[in-house]
Amino acid sequence: MEKWMCYAALGISGLMLLIFLFDLFTGSVFGGPDSNPFVTVDVFGVLASGVVAYLGLSALRDVK
Repeated sequence: MEKWMCYAALGISGLMLLIFLFDLFTGSVFGGPDSNPFVTVDVFGVLASGVVAYLGLSALRDVK
């Protein structure tokens, strides 16, 4: 994996992590704070963003 792809994966996962956390706490992006299915989507989005960030860091360490 190229370095720029690792950095792109880290940047996109960080951006998505911020969006999902913002929505989890405010409920203004994907739905209201009382909409229960969207809370589940936010939690899984945070977990998926964390996994992609970990994989990006792991691949970046392998490239160097």
